[in-house]
Amino acid sequence: MNKKYRKLPRNTDYSAYRHPRWWPTWLGIGLMWLVAQLPIRCQWWLGKLVGLLAWRLARSRRHITEVNIRLCFPELPAAQQAALVRKSFIANGIGLLELGLAWFRDPAKLTDITQVHGLEHFEQALAQGKGVLLLGGHYSTLDLGGSLVTEYIHADVMQRDHNNPLMNAVMTRARERRYGTVLGAKDLRGLFRSLKKNHAVWYATDQDYGRKDIVFAPFFNIPAGTITATSRIAERSGCAVVPFSHVRRDDGPGYEIFFHPALENFPSGDDLQDATLINSTIEREIRRAPDQYLWMHRRFKTRPDPEAPGFYGRS
Repeated sequence: MNKKYRKLPRNTDYSAYRHPRWWPTWLGIGLMWLVAQLPIRCQWWLGKLVGLLAWRLARSRRHITEVNIRLCFPELPAAQQAALVRKSFIANGIGLLELGLAWFRDPAKLTDITQVHGLEHFEQALAQGKGVLLLGGHYSTLDLGGSLVTEYIHADVMQRDHNNPLMNAVMTRARERRYGTVLGAKDLRGLFRSLKKNHAVWYATDQDYGRKDIVFAPFFNIPAGTITATSRIAERSGCAVVPFSHVRRDDGPGYEIFFHPALENFPSGDDLQDATLINSTIEREIRRAPDQYLWMHRRFKTRPDPEAPGFYGRS
C-alpha cells in the first residue's frame, strides 16, 4: 500500500472525505463520472489515447510488459511482440475508462451488446449446493466484466483494497450495488460463509503474492509462483471451481462472457497438479484475447531459486 495512505482507516462513508486533502481525488472521481456518461464508442476512443500515452510515458510498466510478452510468447517475431505490447496498453487504457462504466452506470444498459456463453455450466455447478468459486483472472475488463456478470448470476466478490482510501470507498460502494457481498482479500471466514450459503464468489489467483504457501507451476511454460489456497478452499468447502472470463469484442463496442465446466478431479491432493491445472485454464482464456490481460504486473517476480537473477531487473 502507498505509504501516504498506509495508516489511514478504510472508511466507505463519504462524509469522512470532506477535508481539502481529498479534493484532488474527488476531482478525479468527478472526471471519471463525466467520461462514463459519454457514448461507449467515444469512451473506447479516449481509452485508446490513454493507453497510447501510457505506452509512451510509463517506461517501467512498458519494460515489465515487454519482458512478460517475450517470456510468454517466444514463438512470435520481435515485431509482433512489440505490437502486442502496444495493443496491451491500449486495451488496458480502455479498461481504465471502463471503471467509470462499472462504478457509475447501470450495467443492464450494456446487456444488449453482451453475449454470454456456457451459463449452464455455472448453473449445474451451483445446483450441487456447496457453492461455486468463480476462477477469474486480471483481464483489462476486470471491473466492467464483473458488473456485467452480475446481470446474469448472483455472486459475491473478494477484493484487494485500493491504495487510496477514498477511491477504495467509491470502488467498494459501487461493487456493493452489484454484488451480494464484498469480501476483503484475506477474509477467508467470510468466503467460507458465502460458500456455505451456496453462493458464487469471484476469485483470482493469477498474480505473484510472494513465497508464502505457493508452488511453482508452469504459466506459459515459465515456472510461476502460484498460491495453493484454491485447493485448500475447495477441499474444505466442497465447492465447485468454475473458470470464467470476459473479453471486449474487436468488431465494435460489445462484450463476451464465458463460463466453463467446473474443474474435474479438483482438488486432486497434489498441490502442483492443481496449480498447473489452474494456470493452464487461465492461460487458455488469456490466449482468447492476449492483449486484454494485465501484462504490466510482474507475474514472474518470485523465482524458484531465490538467488537467481530476476527477469525484470530494476524495473
